[in-house]
Amino acid sequence: MLRRPQPSDGEADLLREQERFLASGAPSAASVLRRPDKRRGRSGEVEGEGEGSQENGGIQKDVVTIEDLPDQLPSLTPAPPKKSRFKASRVTFEVDDAEERLDAQDTHISAVLSRIVERDTSSTPISLPTFTGIAFPKVMHRSETSSQAPPSSVREKKSIFARQIAAQKLNEAKTLQLNSSGSSQNLPVETDMDFSDSSSQSRLVSGQGLRVSDGPTETLRIHMENQAKLRAMSQPEILEEQKKLLSQLDPRLVEFVRSRKAQSVPLEEIKKKEDTPEKAGGPSSSAFCCEGSMEEEEPPSAVITEAELPVKPQKEWVHMDKLEPEKLEWMKDLPPPRKKGTEKAMQARFDFAGTLIPPTEDLPTHLGLHHHGEEPERAGYSLQELFLLSRSQLIQQRSLALGTVANILSKARAGEFASALKGAVTSTLLDAGLLFLLRFALDDGVEAVMSSAVHALRALLVCSEDEECMDSTFSWYQGLASFPLLPSSQEDEEEDDEGVDGSMKETAKEKEENKSDFDVTQQDVVKGLLKMKLLPRLRYILEVMRPSPRVVQDVLQILTRVARHSLSSATQVLNCPRLMETVMSEFLPTSWSASSSPNPQSIYGVPVASAMKLLRVLATSGRHICARLLNSLGVKERLSRLLSAEPAELLLEPSEAVRITTEAYRFWTVAAGYGQACQLYIDLYPALLKSLQSGHRLAPPSDALRPLQLQRLSALLSLLTQVTHTAGCHQELQAGVLSSQGEECPPPPPVSWGHVSGLQESLLGHLKGLVKNLDSPVQKDGSLTLIPAYLVYLQAYYHQLSRQNFFKPVETLQELELLTSDVLLPLMCHSVVQGLMNNLRSSSLVCNVKSTHPGPETTPNLPGLACAGWKERSGLVVSSSPFALLIGLGTLLETITGIHKGLSSKFSGFLLSEPVIGYLHACSKATPTLSVSRAWLLRHEHLLLYLLLRLAHRLVAVDVEVAKQASLYHQVALVLLPWLLPGSEYLAHELLSDVIFNKDFISEGHSGGPEAVELGELKLHDDVGLHPSPSLQTVGALLREACVQLPSIRGCFLTHLAYLEPSVFASRKALLGHNPWISSHLLPELTGPTLPSDWSFLPLIKLYERTGVSGGGGLAVEELPAGALQAAVHCLQWLLLLEVWREESLKVVLPVAKLARLSRVFLCSSDLFLERPVQKLTWALFRLLTRTSRLDSLDLNVPPPGLASFQDLFRALLAQYEAVSFGDQLFGCWVLLPLQRRYSASMRLAVFGEHVGMLRSLGVTLEQLSIPMERFTSPPEDSLPLLRLYFRSLVTGSLKLSWCPVLYVVALSHVNSFIFSQDAAAQEVEAARHSMLRKIYYLTDEVLRNHLLLFRQPQPHTQLGFDTYAELPPIRAKRLESVCQAGKETE
Repeated sequence: MLRRPQPSDGEADLLREQERFLASGAPSAASVLRRPDKRRGRSGEVEGEGEGSQENGGIQKDVVTIEDLPDQLPSLTPAPPKKSRFKASRVTFEVDDAEERLDAQDTHISAVLSRIVERDTSSTPISLPTFTGIAFPKVMHRSETSSQAPPSSVREKKSIFARQIAAQKLNEAKTLQLNSSGSSQNLPVETDMDFSDSSSQSRLVSGQGLRVSDGPTETLRIHMENQAKLRAMSQPEILEEQKKLLSQLDPRLVEFVRSRKAQSVPLEEIKKKEDTPEKAGGPSSSAFCCEGSMEEEEPPSAVITEAELPVKPQKEWVHMDKLEPEKLEWMKDLPPPRKKGTEKAMQARFDFAGTLIPPTEDLPTHLGLHHHGEEPERAGYSLQELFLLSRSQLIQQRSLALGTVANILSKARAGEFASALKGAVTSTLLDAGLLFLLRFALDDGVEAVMSSAVHALRALLVCSEDEECMDSTFSWYQGLASFPLLPSSQEDEEEDDEGVDGSMKETAKEKEENKSDFDVTQQDVVKGLLKMKLLPRLRYILEVMRPSPRVVQDVLQILTRVARHSLSSATQVLNCPRLMETVMSEFLPTSWSASSSPNPQSIYGVPVASAMKLLRVLATSGRHICARLLNSLGVKERLSRLLSAEPAELLLEPSEAVRITTEAYRFWTVAAGYGQACQLYIDLYPALLKSLQSGHRLAPPSDALRPLQLQRLSALLSLLTQVTHTAGCHQELQAGVLSSQGEECPPPPPVSWGHVSGLQESLLGHLKGLVKNLDSPVQKDGSLTLIPAYLVYLQAYYHQLSRQNFFKPVETLQELELLTSDVLLPLMCHSVVQGLMNNLRSSSLVCNVKSTHPGPETTPNLPGLACAGWKERSGLVVSSSPFALLIGLGTLLETITGIHKGLSSKFSGFLLSEPVIGYLHACSKATPTLSVSRAWLLRHEHLLLYLLLRLAHRLVAVDVEVAKQASLYHQVALVLLPWLLPGSEYLAHELLSDVIFNKDFISEGHSGGPEAVELGELKLHDDVGLHPSPSLQTVGALLREACVQLPSIRGCFLTHLAYLEPSVFASRKALLGHNPWISSHLLPELTGPTLPSDWSFLPLIKLYERTGVSGGGGLAVEELPAGALQAAVHCLQWLLLLEVWREESLKVVLPVAKLARLSRVFLCSSDLFLERPVQKLTWALFRLLTRTSRLDSLDLNVPPPGLASFQDLFRALLAQYEAVSFGDQLFGCWVLLPLQRRYSASMRLAVFGEHVGMLRSLGVTLEQLSIPMERFTSPPEDSLPLLRLYFRSLVTGSLKLSWCPVLYVVALSHVNSFIFSQDAAAQEVEAARHSMLRKIYYLTDEVLRNHLLLFRQPQPHTQLGFDTYAELPPIRAKRLESVCQAGKETE
């Protein structure tokens, strides 16, 4: 018998064994393959029978290959082999052993054979060729596939020869398989590695390499032993062992073992696993899916037979003689829709109309919604599939996909998917690159694809309900003004510019230009589209491609949305070459012919209402744009052509004729709002009168034209209102031109007061008729729509009348009295109006914050107005809302009561009515949020609140009942002031001037309020047994003084708000109708409210900015500027008044923000806090801020607005205290407040570490401190560094009872609790306890020693400020003794 080579064998032994092996004639267990030498280009050959002779003289490599082993053996651990990066550079010394060097470089065949582990091949079965009667082997044809392995059993594509070899191996495996019974445990598929079947043959241990006699026996024994062990183990034990193995073995080795198992899996199991459908999904399927549904697992599909085929294959058909099931899957019937099983989500699918298809709905296949993509049994297309189709080469597929995306976007913007889907469709599509897809599709030369892309872009940018809602408020007071639809401003990061010279930094324009299209679209969708040259492409579509009417309408609406974005966007639309010229010539011609078809194939050469609306939105952006439209583009001629005739005479479809004349009136209204196009009023005066008269001949309520006719009449009234404002400025401008002496002054308009004064009587008669029509159920809705516009017109008329030189007061007063008695009072008392007023709270945006939150389709980079479904829910604009009527009525009342002050008392009933009082109560407690979608409606509600307060201002001094509600009106004014938005600066100025600081609205100041405060404070301190500070007894006197100083306080705040003066003047011009001076009807960008929520601290903030910080960033202590002391006193007086009587108004300011703002009293200068008035007021405010309820809400871990953290401010206070405090008790209390136990230990570490010297002057006593000592001493301190600082300051004498009583007691309490604590702690903490206790025991200062050991609890009213034990308690004495004894033993 041959012997295996041993490691100890020498070269002679190996040669001897080699000769014996060759003489025996046994087959070799390995073959040597000579690989070709790439450098020489010579191929190797396979040596047989183990011969190692080399026929070639060149250098050759011997490679040993063993069957079924991977090329690279895996390691036993999953971790990859470590490689040293520095190994190659290290200096190494070779072992100078000649024998080892020879062995390492030996290339003889014996060296190769010594490394080969041979296997025993005697047990390998030998298959002999089959004997046939044919002389030569039969030629194999492709059609003869019976001897080939089935394709389904082969994982990879193989040649026919390879498939025959695989079939032969399968046959051999079947002949060698032993039939034995066995059982295995039912385990999960992933755990079934080697024991899932009952075969008695091991899949891993083959026995190759063993002796011929005992090879199969040993293999079977090992296999049976493994099976027995597995049967004896439970399933949890098997799983646990499997986890251990998987964690220890290399993943490649595990994969190798599993591949060996897969090779022996029966064909039926392979088919069964391959036929199991996998769950559909993709990269985007989890990002956007339906809620609350999941499919159940389907049974494996049966194999298709020839009988089940819908078409029977014929013999003459090529390649149809054998069925291939995997290729015939598409011919099977669709499986039924998967049932709803769990709460897991599924991918959302839509039909071609954009409707979401429920996962359980079974739709017929003739609808065309089934396809061969993912989840073929489900109808509809996912967003991922639609994106794929939109890039198809087929025109129909691209067009269909883009049209479906457009329908989906339209429904998403309408809020139809809010409750059915997780996530937002709009944001999902934008993140996926929808903008770039649509922009590329716009450049498509196929009109159908381009039209679908335009429709999709319109669905993305434009919300029809938003536009309709905005148009319905156009005739309201200030309804033609609007906010730009800009995204919320985000500050650009300037980290890249740090350290760069100022001249090298990029400007904002350069940064914007250097941004990529993707970055721009991420911040602003409209700006990104403009950067991608959207406007020239739209111009090309309109001018050259001349698409269908629907595409034209979509393009005009897209341009309108772009113009609403900002002044810059509107300017780009106007300046785009040939764009506006194309719109004017093609869609606003001066002459046209009637269309012969109700649905024309083209709208070129016909006036289009959307084109006129585009001009109106452009004109809103600024007076210069409006002037260019009127004069350069010929809009005046279009207005004359459209408005000189009745809508029925315009040769247009009736509804389109009414719409375009309405938009023409609106454009003219905007132009008249700048004082422009007034000559046209004189020219078309007869046509305007005719239109006014036809207002009484409206269509019946059931006619679809009636709402359009009402809008047209409202737009005409708005035009007359703006023309009246412009005519009222004629005298002032005429006088200004005469006295300007070269200074710039707008020219007087061509229309004067005489041109408009004759309209008032006619319109007043119309208003009286509308009031009477309220009794008619048929005419009621139309009257309520028109009455607000008539009221706004009358307000403009009487306001401008009072400014004329020929104003006749007596006649006007009589006229106003008749107006009040005949129109206004009957209107206010009417049952219909009273019913509307009952809806005041339900229609309010301020009182119903949750109901107006933007839906999930609102994205930050594409803001909208969130008006989807506004007609079906309560709000400011719906027909059941009283806001339009009350705003118009309020503006008229404000004007006529200003002219005739005696009329004010007649409207007290309106102000004191239950709906108004209830509404004001709700507003005083509301906390509305600010967003772009809410701002344009919120400003209308703010205006109504302002008008109610103005009426209250006129009545509070003359009406006793109104005076009883003065505190409510004052509270509403205080909460309204920080709500006012940009463009309402004049309203803020008027509130500050007339209401906020008006003593009539602070009724507590003259009805015993200060005395009540004094008595309450004294009673409180008597109940708790405290000795109040002298400053407490002066709170009443301070409040009385503040009430006396209200005019001076008002002047102080108005002075510090002088920076708003330009905005106040611009807002005043717009609100008072000074049209020739208005530069734009586009309101300022919405960056936040006009005033900050902490405006009451403004004088202190301004004073700190002027004097508190020097140029180098350090604290300055120079002398106060003139007037600074008085400004600080007035600010503190106002804050004290608010804290005592209007606490609700300051709830919007966080307590930590109040503390931070008041801390500037100490940081402004070195002596401001030492002034006696400041001392008294700050003491009073400190007592109010440190009440128990206020202390609980004071969280110093929240950073104050404008500061990174409160700790930074506290360190500045500590530095200022050390420098200039002179031991001031007020400053000391302010510094002690943040040292409470519940706040961060870093502030206490700063005092006892960096600023320990201040402890010598911090002499605040426990009685002077209004904060309970328990807040400083409980719970016990757990910071070991801080405890060591406490102990060090006590032992070294840095902290003494006479110097700093409060912190002395605090340090005693925490050190005493620490050294006698029985809680288990870390070794370091326990060692610190023993060390402190031993040091205390050996202290030479007996007083301090007794204080530390005998401390019991703080007691503010005792002489020491704390109680002590008469003697040490037994448990503490025992601990002290044990610690000291242990210390002696260690010594």
